[in-house]
Amino acid sequence: MTIMTARFASILLSGCLAASLFSGPVFAVGDDNSTMPTCKKGEIYDQKTRKCVKQQGANVSDENRTDYAYSLAKAGRYEEALAMLDTVKDQNSAEVLNYRGYATRRLGRTDEGISYYLQSVKMDPQYAKVREYLGEAYVIKGRLDLAKEQLRAIKAICGTACEEYQDLNAAILDPSKI
Repeated sequence: MTIMTARFASILLSGCLAASLFSGPVFAVGDDNSTMPTCKKGEIYDQKTRKCVKQQGANVSDENRTDYAYSLAKAGRYEEALAMLDTVKDQNSAEVLNYRGYATRRLGRTDEGISYYLQSVKMDPQYAKVREYLGEAYVIKGRLDLAKEQLRAIKAICGTACEEYQDLNAAILDPSKI
């Protein structure tokens, strides 16, 4: 490849990357669903077609809607996340309750978030992510004793090397990390 061809390829590639960054879906920063993009308001990311589609009339599964709501919440779009969760048919799944708790807690409604987390834990006591978020809510409330209970539960579920344990432990040691 000549220098001119290599440079043209580099310019073309950077232009394509820039275009893809500014048009189309934006990928949420987060842990569980970090590869699920977020779309503009009024759209939902369809995991089957791998593109943003109009939310109204979208034929996507409850699991897709739940995952997308979490991506919205991780992107700081909490009200939209709650609205998306409202479209899920099965409101009583551990994930829906956990993500509803996460979004309400991040909106400053910590007690409401805790109530959703507790319902989620009751449904699935082995769900480490909800225990992490419940523990973080307890840290916010100044209840380090209850946060440490959740940390012990997470350790029993997945050990000390899992992300949920590491994140909650960091929050207990330094609440500004929440």
